Amino acid sequence: MLVPSTENGVTIVTLHRPESLNALSTELFLEMKNFLKNYNKTTRHGCLIITGEDKAFVAGADIAEMVHMTSADAELYSRRGQEVFSMIATLNAPVIAAVNGYALGGGCELAMACDIRIASSKAKFGQPEVNLGLIPGFAGTQRMPAIAGLGNAMYYLLSGDYMTAEEAFRIGLVQLVTDPDQLMPESLKLAHKILSKGPLAIRKMKKVCRLGQTLGMEEGSVLETKEFGSLFGNEGTEGMKAFLDKRTPDWSKN
Repeated sequence: MLVPSTENGVTIVTLHRPESLNALSTELFLEMKNFLKNYNKTTRHGCLIITGEDKAFVAGADIAEMVHMTSADAELYSRRGQEVFSMIATLNAPVIAAVNGYALGGGCELAMACDIRIASSKAKFGQPEVNLGLIPGFAGTQRMPAIAGLGNAMYYLLSGDYMTAEEAFRIGLVQLVTDPDQLMPESLKLAHKILSKGPLAIRKMKKVCRLGQTLGMEEGSVLETKEFGSLFGNEGTEGMKAFLDKRTPDWSKN
């Protein structure tokens, strides 16, 4: 159900459950968890792109599976999804969501767990759980306010309305909207741009930004100072010398 491919340091993972518009099932979560564990162990310097097969990114959680769940089953399902999405957020590499179609419910939550979201102009976003008498279970109530602001998040969480790619861009949920045929070229272009930078700096940038969201300004700034200093005498020194010498940095020296 996951179709991975890697070229020049960029790994593209395509969710492939066309019969259910790539709906998130327990089986798919377990497969994603194993993939992410292996990626973190084996990838020193890379960038990950997550996308969906056909006309959907992920149309939501698997309602056909959920409808039979008890309260305890549902809590376990929620924890399992949150664990996988947390692994994405803390992965040792930047993660780009290339949203090609519907990103609803769990699909929107998956996109929000990624570091950057690029959307096709045909993409649709939303958290329509209230239409089913439910609330998001994969940290959507936490990530959407943090990304898009409380008022915007409450509007979409409470109404269950969908948003276009342009509206998602307006509220900061999406960073770039492309023509459908340019979604993957633009996602790859950004991934390769990121990979051209200092690999240690990229990993530390993600770490400091992510942790800063929960640590608060003071503690986050202390962490920034520590990680800033740690890049001197290695990668940062090479980057500064290359700048002064008017040459391309050789990151392989570190």
